[in-house]
Amino acid sequence: MIEVAKVSVDGLEIAYRECGEGRPVLLIHGWPTSSFLWRNVMPGIAAHRRVIAIDLPGFGDSSKPLDRSYSFRMYERVLDGFLDALSVDELGLCVHDLGGPIGLYWASQNSARIERLALCNTLAYPELSWAAKAFLAATVTPGFRRALTSQWGLAQALRLGVSDRSRLPPDAIEGIQRPFQTAAARKALLAAGRGLSQDGLETIASWLPRVDVPVRIIYGARDRILPDIRKTVDRLVRDLPQAEVSVFDDCGHFLQEERPAELGELLGQFFE
Repeated sequence: MIEVAKVSVDGLEIAYRECGEGRPVLLIHGWPTSSFLWRNVMPGIAAHRRVIAIDLPGFGDSSKPLDRSYSFRMYERVLDGFLDALSVDELGLCVHDLGGPIGLYWASQNSARIERLALCNTLAYPELSWAAKAFLAATVTPGFRRALTSQWGLAQALRLGVSDRSRLPPDAIEGIQRPFQTAAARKALLAAGRGLSQDGLETIASWLPRVDVPVRIIYGARDRILPDIRKTVDRLVRDLPQAEVSVFDDCGHFLQEERPAELGELLGQFFE
């Protein structure tokens, strides 16, 4: 059974989901999702490990401050405090989308604590695709930024992120919309989308070739949100020659919604 709880970290309320027992695995979501994205993936991992899915600040049921910078350093402090609160030291880490750079930056500063690393349809390098640049521009452009975080825009993001809309679970759209009912929450979501610096991405790129733990890359090939995902995976494989790669040819960006059981099984086997 998945439990939902909150802890206080650095003056913020941080929500999370948790299930299973044993050595911990941390799942980090991206934009504009939350731990909700992993709800149907977690049981497959929990068959072998304690699995924790965080709601990052600005997302889900966590605090959405407007007086803080959504920077790599802020997320690093929050992840440090969050893991301390849950008595987690060494862990397996799985990241997705914007959670990739957030989690990978934290890992680059805490590499001795990472025992296994999994990556799913994520960003990892400072050279951004045209789609990522267009997204960043939209977060600061009047009209576009309002549409981006509207209830309609959030639903469209989810629909754009799957290759087969018939595979979206009935609760998926409501789950992505619910945390952003207020203007303040939507403003925080925009800030979170554009807060990460180029310097942090360069730190990640320089760290990746030094990673010496087992790595698993699992991605949906039909990714319209990160259309350069194959190029990113090819570069990751060059930097991480120990990586084992699995591809879902018929999935888009949100493979957690399209193929949750299969993804959970693969991750469970990897982290076992």
